[in-house]
Amino acid sequence: MTVHSKFPNLETDRLILRNVGNEDIDFIYRLFSNEKVCEFLYDEEVFTTRNEATEFVEWNSNPEEKGLNRWILVEKSNNQQLGTCGFHCWDRTNNIAEIGYDLWHEYWGQGYMKEGLISAIESGFNNMALNRINAFVALENVNSIKLLEKLGFKNEGVYRDKHLFRGKYYDHYSFSLLKRDWNQIKDNSTRSL
Repeated sequence: MTVHSKFPNLETDRLILRNVGNEDIDFIYRLFSNEKVCEFLYDEEVFTTRNEATEFVEWNSNPEEKGLNRWILVEKSNNQQLGTCGFHCWDRTNNIAEIGYDLWHEYWGQGYMKEGLISAIESGFNNMALNRINAFVALENVNSIKLLEKLGFKNEGVYRDKHLFRGKYYDHYSFSLLKRDWNQIKDNSTRSL
């Protein structure tokens, strides 16, 4: 009997999304030690040691067992690692999970994250049987807000004091995407993702 994967590797026109592994430690360290990439990530300090990247990879290993994952976005044409995205905080009772994502700054504005998230969202609704996907975004992170809105996420308001970071509390916008809304967006021929 074949076991259905909740977090399979995914493929888009330009990207392969594969679950993070030990071969990604150096990239993860470079990504999360970069101040520009981490500017609005108020849930964790910028990495200062390679060991933190190793711990990140270990935390995200065995996604089927743990019920959380992180895909590495890899550009097909040159095998370059561009960023990550994935699901965590999976509430299996209510079929809700939170999505997170980050991209190396040289690739911002080129549609890579949108492309990767479309595939990840599809996987979440189909493979994890999600009904709702949450995303929390710092109020100042305008580009991320625009991306979520393009994908059909609804801004449900401000989640006050979401993260305590360096002695200060930070509000975040609370976004959600429901499966029925996603299906309607996909079916609506006048609106292109």
